[in-house]
Amino acid sequence: MLQAIDALPDIPAAELPGVYLEVASRIDERLKKDSLDASGLMLLRIEDTPVPGGAQERATVFATAKGIEKLRMKVEQFRTEDTPDREKDGEIVPGRPKNADLVQSVAAITEAGLRALWRSPPGKFPVADVATVWEAWLEPQMTEAFVAAAPNYGVTVGADRLEFPEDTVVVVQADRNQLAQAVRRLGGVRALAAPTITADFFDGLPVAEQAQWVDELAGRTTYTDNPDPGYVTLLDTGVSRAHPLIQPALSVDDRHAANPAWGLEDVKGHGTEMGGLALFGDLTLKLHQANPVKVVNRLESVKLLPDAGMNPHHLLGAVTKQAINTVEQVGHRRRTFAMTTTTGEDTPHDGAPTSWSTEVDQLAAGVSGDIKQQRLVLVSAGNTDNFTFGAGNYLDRCDHEDNEIESPAQAWNVLSVGAFTEKTVLPDGEPAQALAPFGDLSPASRTASWSSHWPNKPDVVLEGGNWALSAMPPPMRHGWLSLLSTHHNYPVRSFTFTFDTSAATALAAKDVTELWSDYPTLWPETVRGLYVSSARWTQQMRAHLPAQPNKGHFTPLFQRYGYGVPDMARARRSASNALTLIVEDTITPYGISEKTGGDVHNEMKLFALPWPVEALRALGNADVTLRVALSSFIAPNPSEASRGVRYRYASHNLRFQLNRAGENEAQFLARISKAAEQPDGPASDEDDLWDFGSNRRHVGSLHIDQLTCRASDLARRNLLAVHPVTGWWKSKKLLAESLPSVRYALIVEIDAAELDTELYAEVQVAVDALIAAQAVVQV
Repeated sequence: MLQAIDALPDIPAAELPGVYLEVASRIDERLKKDSLDASGLMLLRIEDTPVPGGAQERATVFATAKGIEKLRMKVEQFRTEDTPDREKDGEIVPGRPKNADLVQSVAAITEAGLRALWRSPPGKFPVADVATVWEAWLEPQMTEAFVAAAPNYGVTVGADRLEFPEDTVVVVQADRNQLAQAVRRLGGVRALAAPTITADFFDGLPVAEQAQWVDELAGRTTYTDNPDPGYVTLLDTGVSRAHPLIQPALSVDDRHAANPAWGLEDVKGHGTEMGGLALFGDLTLKLHQANPVKVVNRLESVKLLPDAGMNPHHLLGAVTKQAINTVEQVGHRRRTFAMTTTTGEDTPHDGAPTSWSTEVDQLAAGVSGDIKQQRLVLVSAGNTDNFTFGAGNYLDRCDHEDNEIESPAQAWNVLSVGAFTEKTVLPDGEPAQALAPFGDLSPASRTASWSSHWPNKPDVVLEGGNWALSAMPPPMRHGWLSLLSTHHNYPVRSFTFTFDTSAATALAAKDVTELWSDYPTLWPETVRGLYVSSARWTQQMRAHLPAQPNKGHFTPLFQRYGYGVPDMARARRSASNALTLIVEDTITPYGISEKTGGDVHNEMKLFALPWPVEALRALGNADVTLRVALSSFIAPNPSEASRGVRYRYASHNLRFQLNRAGENEAQFLARISKAAEQPDGPASDEDDLWDFGSNRRHVGSLHIDQLTCRASDLARRNLLAVHPVTGWWKSKKLLAESLPSVRYALIVEIDAAELDTELYAEVQVAVDALIAAQAVVQV
């Protein structure tokens, strides 16, 4: 040990959190474990290893700088100090060198590699130096820091987590060198393993064992006692209350049918699958951990589909409206409507409105339905047909015009949900491979290849499972690549595989309802904006971009993934953090000119943003990112004349603009007035550092963009305007009757990375003065 400890490197405390050590014992001796798991030292694992001549203990230890110094001190004490002499059986026994039990038991100490952290069978350790999926077992207190920084080393971290008493488990994808760099530089990793537990394990259990797993999960699950809970209202095939995991969240009186002649039970099973996901998420994760589970959502079920056959196409909008009217007779609740049924009968629609999508737009805007109120509606993007896939790149097939997003998911006001996947692990020896790579589009997810003047769809993507491709097409669904949910025929079966954009939509409904429950006073428009604005593209998605992308290169990403994968931690942080400004307001977009008597743009809202100017200037050339989201529900007009003309379909169209560095208020207002009168004129923001630009931003009823600039420049860009451009409400005949006002939500966020804490206090003070800084400008 003397030479080994001398060879250990010094640890720059400011650069590294510590170092991983592999400690080997002398042959047939035991390590002094207590000394390896003390202040500054964390014993991660220990095992016996057969070696020539006997056995050897090998321990993996994480040592901080102080821990290394403590080991060096113990060795120095061994060299120079003895323990006091002691008396035994009337004789004086000389003292021994201090720490002899520790030092003499150790044969070698080396800096540990990834194998020293490997807890799966040795034969499963990845040997090829290619991107591989790993389980990373993390110190809970260091999880957030690891997840945030790991992408800097090329490590992709999956969205799902397992929570254990002393570990948080995430799935990561990286090659050995990338992961080794992240582990060494970031710390926090307690162990590495091969992903093992999948939906297939639980679905393949005998009936009695499945029921035992249900009982075990039910025993550690508590359901919300909130007197004003959030409801996921499933417009589907009904939901079965027989399942013990669903029954506590779905009362007898909360099952309905759009047609009174239909029964309430779930005969087909799809609705019960969605109900399990909306309450628990992927059950694979919940069953594979031992921590308590808290279910904060409740369920409502409205049967939208008959038990046999389908609804006539011409009645799809009417049936949807009847379903919503039926459930809202119960009374006011905070509802997230989740609809996982779509139609291919309108294909190709090329993004233009259909009768069904228009009715859904009306329901979301509150201009249809017995109760005139805005509604938060989620719709799945629709699924591809695996039998149409050949041996080529699966993305080419997903992007094909035959696989455009199905109606009514192109509706402007809904939150449209597609699917991506992080499920890529198949059993050893399986004669197939996962079709989609980790973090890319699920093969089941449809995309939007239509022209840019219709909305970006889908808005977001969530886990929808993967397909397995063998030697011969077509690719097929596989239990290892699926999610797990509740079976409608309990107790005959407890679990079932689930997948595709339906599963992704149910997961999104779970997220959105939980977010809304955290902030119950927010408007539906605001919740939609917060959730979608939290989304980001994965590393794999961004890998489709060139090294120096321009605005046009983002088009395929929007068409496949929308804004990417939502991040609930970011959405919650945005709703509560002083570095995010949330404005809920109304605007009267159009009026009648007193001079000419014609219809005109009536007003814009001007905000003096509460930037901490001095603090930003002090940061100088440090980069900060500004992200803006503007969300409003439009009243639709699907007349033939409006097809292909976005300004004729939407009742109103709103835009946001930010002043340029050095542009004063008068110059800014003059530029906006020109843009309002010429909404399709030359783009005026292309030199303003916006990432996505007007072609992507100025579509639909949800507008999101971001720019990254120097902090000192952002300090001078402190004026933001919300203004109207033309819509079908801008009509002298209509305005003569009334001047309608509309609601909008504006979300403005500064991301200054580690600089946030320096800005927070100043922004909090400035926010208090925001109302006084807001101006209404007649245009």
